[in-house]
Amino acid sequence: MTSLAHSETADARVKSVSIDHERLVVELRDGRAIAAPIVWYPRLSKATPEQRANWEISGAGYGIHWPDVDEDLSTEGLLRGAPAPGWNR
Repeated sequence: MTSLAHSETADARVKSVSIDHERLVVELRDGRAIAAPIVWYPRLSKATPEQRANWEISGAGYGIHWPDVDEDLSTEGLLRGAPAPGWNR
């Protein structure tokens, strides 16, 4: 498959989100899943399970917003493997 064919079928919009004590997993509409360590996102890491579960799709489907903790992530950033700004190991 060429990259052109892939770009025609790729759909990086958010389908679902799940978070446990170790990682954030975002499923995309095209069937891919992105997983990242939850410690990369301190606001989510410190949030309660109820706050983590209260998310909404934003940015025309390419973003996720957690209103209770004022966190916003994009599928673009997740695909790049970008932690939250200022995050240090």
